[in-house]
Formats: sequence, structure tokens, C-alpha cells
Amino acid sequence: MYWQKDIETIERSKLEKLQVERLRETISRAKQSPFYSQVLKEKGITPDLIQSIEDISKLPFTTKEDLRSNYPFGLVAIPLDQCVRLHSSSGTTGNPTVVVHSQKDLDAWSEQVARCMYMVGLRSSDVFQNTSGYGMFTGGLGFQYGAERLGALTVPAAAGNSKRQIKFISDFGTTCLHIIPSYATRLAEVMQEEGIDPKRDTKLHTICIGAEPHSEEQRKRIEKMLSVKAYNCFGMSEMNGPGVAFECKEQNGMHIWEDYVIAEIVDPITLQPVPDGEIGELVLTTINREAMPLIRYRTRDLTCFVEGDCPCGRTHRRIARFKGRSDDMIILRGVNFFPIQIEKILMQYKELGGNYLITLETINNGDEILIEVELSDLFTDDYPALQRLTKTIVRELRDELLFTPRLKLVSKGSLPVQEGKAVRVKDLRKNT
Repeated sequence: MYWQKDIETIERSKLEKLQVERLRETISRAKQSPFYSQVLKEKGITPDLIQSIEDISKLPFTTKEDLRSNYPFGLVAIPLDQCVRLHSSSGTTGNPTVVVHSQKDLDAWSEQVARCMYMVGLRSSDVFQNTSGYGMFTGGLGFQYGAERLGALTVPAAAGNSKRQIKFISDFGTTCLHIIPSYATRLAEVMQEEGIDPKRDTKLHTICIGAEPHSEEQRKRIEKMLSVKAYNCFGMSEMNGPGVAFECKEQNGMHIWEDYVIAEIVDPITLQPVPDGEIGELVLTTINREAMPLIRYRTRDLTCFVEGDCPCGRTHRRIARFKGRSDDMIILRGVNFFPIQIEKILMQYKELGGNYLITLETINNGDEILIEVELSDLFTDDYPALQRLTKTIVRELRDELLFTPRLKLVSKGSLPVQEGKAVRVKDLRKNT
């Protein structure tokens, strides 16, 4: 049941003692980097400042802009000749963010991902197929090394080419996939088009989904389409990549591995802690990384701590499914909302497919929203029924968003197909 029982079920008091020890070590290590040596010196911060876990609030925040401003190696705390790999974002709008690893970091990351995979029932007897891109994207290599540490037979299929993915699943007896939610829906649709029944014709039983926001409704739809159990995972390149947090079989939140990171949830405006159960911005501090420690990194992801103990026996706290990102929030006509609120409603209707697009545009000097969503194969060519369905969905969207959006139900295949992260929002507004 446990990959590392002693640490997964550790008493909270012992876990916090371990965190304090590792946080002190992290401060000492971070001071060896050009960026933190200046920041920590200016604020008079030394490891002795940390006497309890609550003292983390005395440390400064780190932002993505700090990583970009100190590109490429300003946050690296060991000599580059002791580093063995780096990962980087695309950097299409300026300097990319770069994260550098030592061999010790990569070994620890592999253990972390293996722990996650074991937690959801995967074993060395499984055949694991990875549909994430390899290279600079951490989802590929992160899961690859974790699956190998687990001892599973790995299929590094990489991204795209759905028919090849399906052939591998069939020929190699794949039992588990790592896949982003939007592509999981697309892969299921291609299986249907090819006359393949996942339950009858494959050995799939588990998929690990993450890398883009998705609703519980979308997860349930994926499970039904592929006849699998789908477990939500969270990672980000700044924190290594996948494996930061993962659902257990209880599926009541994601356990965040607190021997690797210290997690805080703060109000994104005041930056003060919020009570358990209240939505705020996730802030993470690495405490088990050698090459490039990060202190109080603002993730911009909005979530909350799940209250109470988990029946699985693990003592590491859980975070809830992400509501969205603070920088993905849409403001329209004075109303704040997140794309996932729209998805939650759309995914409830079996008549709708999994592909949708939200377009924001300026019409007659006013901002408008158009929601286009594809119909599924279950919808017949019935215009009166289409009108009734449209009115019903618009009414639910209006109740959720507090204004009436334009909704257009389109035939299957009308919207662009993406085999990477889905583009759900196009903002064409003027002066935004």
C-alpha cells in the first residue's frame, strides 16, 4: 500500500521537525546562489531565524519574474559542473524560466514520482505508456524516470499521433497512461472512430492526468470513455515537475509531499495565510533540492487545504482540485470567473463532446463572450432539440456566471484539434 511507509505515515510533529531541519539547510544552500545571497543578506535572514514551521512567513516570496530576471543561472546554488540537467519553459514572451538539477535532485524526483504511482496501485508488473512530450517539458522525463524506478515496463511514446498511441496500447498491453485531460478525451474519440472498445480491446486500467486545469466532471467523462480510473496529479517545472502532489485511491484531494516541499496557501492580494478549506494561492518552498532551491515560490494556482485526515493513512496534507490560476481569471463586464467554471457545466451533458473554445471579443464597444462546444455522437440531427439544449445550457451558464453568454453548439470536428495542452480561451478584446 505504501512505497515508503515510514515517511508517508509519519507523525505530524515529526514531519514538521523534519521540515524545519530541511528548511534551515535550504536557506544555507540558497545563500550560495547570486539571487538569494543578495535577497537574504538584505533582509538579514539566516538559518537560525527558523525555529518552527510558522517562521517560514518571515522569508521573502519568489516569483516567476525573479526566475526570468535572473536568467539563466542566477538561482543556481552549486557549481554548474555539478549539475546534470536543466529544464526550461518556452520563453515566447521574454526570457524563459530555467530549472537546474543535480544527480541527487533527479534521484529524489524519481523516488517522488514512483511514490505517487505506487499510491494509486501501479506496480512493477504494469506497462506504463507516457504520452507527454520529452525534452524541455518535465512531464515526459519526470514520469519516465519515476516509472522506471517503480520497475514498470515503460513505453516512451511521447506526444501526438493518436493512431500510433492506440497501436502501442493494443500491441504492448499498456495498463497505464500518463496523459493530459484534453488529449485523453481526444484519444478516446479516436478509439471510438477506429471501432476499439477500451474495456474489451485493451488492458488499460489506470491513467494519470494533469498539466492543465480540468473539472471533476471531465475526469468522470474520461473514466467512462476509457473504462479506467483517472487520478489527478500536480506538478510544475519550478518544483521539479510531476509528483509534487497526487491523489490516493480515496480521491479526496491530492497529497502534497511535505518532505519535499513546504506548502502554504495565502490570499493572493494580502499574501496572508488563509484558513484550511478557504481558497487561496498555493505557495511552495523546496526543502529537498540541491542545485536550485526555491523559497516561497508563488505558483499562482488557486486551491485550498482539505480539512481532516485521509482514510488512506497518509499524514501529508491534501490540496483540493485547482479552481484555476490567479493569472487565468477572466474579468468580463465586471464579473470575475474561471474557464473551469464553464467546463464544469458543459461536461455534464452527454450530448456535448469534450472540445470547446471560449472567445472574448469587443463588439460595438462592449466586451462579449462566445462559447463554442462540439456536439457528441449521441446527438442526432434535430433542430428543435438543439434549440432546447442550447437554452438549457445558457440558463445554467447564466446562473453560474451571472451574465448571459452566447453559446454555439457546433458539429463534431468543427473546432481545432490539439494533441498538446488545449487552448481553451482566445482573448480578442481591445485594450486588454
